[in-house]
Amino acid sequence: MITLYTYTTPNGRKISIMLEELGVPYNVKVINLSKREQFDPAFTAISPNNKIPAMVDGESPAVALFESGAILTYLAEKYGRFLPPSGPARYKTLEWLYWQVGGLGPMFGQLGHFGIFAKEKLPGAIQRYVEEGERLLNVMERQLETHAFLAGDDYSIADMAAYPWALNADTFLSEFLGDLVATMPAVQRWLTTVGERPAVQRGMDVPVIHTD
Repeated sequence: MITLYTYTTPNGRKISIMLEELGVPYNVKVINLSKREQFDPAFTAISPNNKIPAMVDGESPAVALFESGAILTYLAEKYGRFLPPSGPARYKTLEWLYWQVGGLGPMFGQLGHFGIFAKEKLPGAIQRYVEEGERLLNVMERQLETHAFLAGDDYSIADMAAYPWALNADTFLSEFLGDLVATMPAVQRWLTTVGERPAVQRGMDVPVIHTD
């Protein structure tokens, strides 16, 4: 049985989307970041970088992984779906997966920190990440103008990785990026297409946080 360690963030939802797309059973363990549970030694033993998501595939031998890109690649290879096994299409998919992991997520995350969470608002830092967020969205728009999905004609782990973060541009980060997204028909079409997938909708609802 697979156990997913996650929280209500875009990075965590990448993996629940993938698991829902695969239709495989899995358990969810909530790592409450607001309570700093990511620093618990039991979790650090699985995720040395103190971040979610992490995953343990309990089949013998058990496999424990952290870093969302590594987890998505592992699952795609294990189940033979959403990542071509070889050739140019495989590397194109990995190219856009790494683009999200190295760019879209970190830059949007920094914008969220400096623009929303930080008590002291630093205009220079906010402007820096607004501009980088806009640049990345323009990269997406150009790619999606000529391709159905990020890596080409087929839905892949690159789309699963990018979707929760790109959606943030029009929701959580809409104060900074929403006006730009409104001018991007290709990004809007892609957000709608991916967002209408039942597995994506289910994955975006993981985990359920109980407040009692």
